[in-house]
Parts: sequence; structure tokens; C-alpha cells
Amino acid sequence: MPFKVNAARRHHIPKQKHRVTNWAEYDVGLRARGSLTVWFTPEAIEAWKAEPRTGRGGQPIYSALTIATALTLRAVFRLALRQTEGLIGSILQLLGLDLAVPDHSTLSRRAETLEVTRPRCEREPVHLLVDSTGLRLCGPSSWLDEKHGSKRRRAWKMLHLATDADTGQIVASLLTDRDADDGSQVGPLLDQVDGSMAAFIGDGAYDRDDVYGEVAARYPDAVVVVPPRLSAVPSAMAETTPTQRDVHLQCIAERGRLGWQRTSGYNWRALVEADVSRWKRVIGDGLRSQTDGRQTTEVAIAADVLNRMLELGRPDYVRIA
Repeated sequence: MPFKVNAARRHHIPKQKHRVTNWAEYDVGLRARGSLTVWFTPEAIEAWKAEPRTGRGGQPIYSALTIATALTLRAVFRLALRQTEGLIGSILQLLGLDLAVPDHSTLSRRAETLEVTRPRCEREPVHLLVDSTGLRLCGPSSWLDEKHGSKRRRAWKMLHLATDADTGQIVASLLTDRDADDGSQVGPLLDQVDGSMAAFIGDGAYDRDDVYGEVAARYPDAVVVVPPRLSAVPSAMAETTPTQRDVHLQCIAERGRLGWQRTSGYNWRALVEADVSRWKRVIGDGLRSQTDGRQTTEVAIAADVLNRMLELGRPDYVRIA
């Protein structure tokens, strides 16, 4: 079940041989990702202070934009909350702006309930690529464990990502306990995707009836591209009314698994693997927050950071082999 994708807008070059045609512009974009240039628009300055509350309770000092800005800088520079407070203060001082600086306690408290704007798919229908990875919970370092003989099991959480194949943007993210399997999180991920979907592509962990069911319930015309397990057998209706999984099995029987990967478009799943790699290299492999609400905000902010970096420059390339 092949599908077409816009290769010119990809942020990662697949394993086939390609030639980048905009190295100069792409090189500028890569350098811009490390730029320390910071500016405040008049609209941002105006929106720094929170709107007066009309209901009962104390009046907030800082707007959601202020808290999101501080947490974004924290994610980019991998700072603790106190250092984030210091960074914001120094930036405002250098820019000569007479704005209040949120303290670390305020940042921690507001991060618990901060609503981060979800990215929208730029093109429809979207070809959705999904994958997951583990993020450790920051705690005592390994040398402390060794010194004091701690036998505490290292704590992890699972990060589930969904990427738009045409743009490379992370359009959905989800944080779960490490015991949650990939297939069970398809529904919550799809709930975050706006618009229509043409294809759902994942690895063998998504070879489940409920995954096909979740996709079909929301997008009846979408193609599900998931490799059947080696022990998979066709359904009882394979000869008369084959399911999508039956069609995959037939293709594998005729062309082999490598042939199926090429014809089905499965190889484009490497793009979401690239997003996982970028997450680990840019954001890190751990979570700094301690509560579920703050961790959810931390993940949403991190996804927004990577999407913004991607907007600074993407490679245009043509296939040469």
C-alpha cells in the first residue's frame, strides 16, 4: 500500500543515497539553532503580566506566556528552576526591560497546570509516524548509588511520539508509566491529531487488533502500515474480504519483508526514530520534574522546542540512487 510523501520538506535524509541541494541555507539554519539572540516583541511585553482575575482567589502576576517562555529557556539550556530564574532576570536586564521575574517556586507551581498549545498538522491528510522511548527520572547519580550501596531500581517513564511525515513536526506526544505498552497509547495519541489522516505507520509493537480498530474508528480510509509478527497467520476471511493485515501478509509472502517495506512506505518510519534521537541529543534522556502534571508540561514544552528548531531550516534533497 504505497503512499506519496513530500521529500523536499523532510528534516532527515533516509538511508538511500541523496544529495542535499540547499546546503548553504540549511547550514545557516543549523547554526541558528544555537544562536543566543533573544528579543521581546511589543505584544510579548504587553502580555507579560497576567490579566486580572474576575472570580474569587488571588490575582496572578505572570501570564501563561511568561511561564511558557521561562520553561522553554529551561528546556533549551537544561537548567534547574533557580538557574532559569537567574537567566530570565539577566536577559531582561540586558534588554533594559522593566518586567518582573518569576521566581523558581512560581515556575514550579504554574508548570503543574500550564496548557501548552498543541501543534497543528500543516498538511492534510497527514501520514503519521509513531514510536516510543524511555526517559529516566532524574535522581541520585550512579556514583551515589554505588557509594551508599543503594539497590533502588532506576525509575523510568515512556515517551510516545507521533510525527508528521511530510514536515517532520512532532504533532502528538504522551508520557506514561514504563509498564504501558505502545499499542495501548494509540488512541490518546490520535486524540491529539487535528484533521484527517492518510496513513498510520509504526513498528511491530503496534501489530494489534485494537490498534487497527482505533485507527479505523477515527479514520476509516487511513492505511495502517505495521509489520506483522513472524508467527502471524491470515484471518479466516483472508480469501474473500482480506483485512489490511492480510494484505501485508500476502505482500510479504510474495516479495519478502524488505520488499514489503519498500512498497508499503514502512521505511519512512526512520523519520520518527530521528525525532527520538534529536530529543535525546538536544533535550536529554531524562525528566527534571517530579510530578505528573509538571512532567506533562515538560514534555509538551520540549516538543515545541524541537519543532521551533526544525522551522529554522530543513534540507531539500534529491535521490541519486
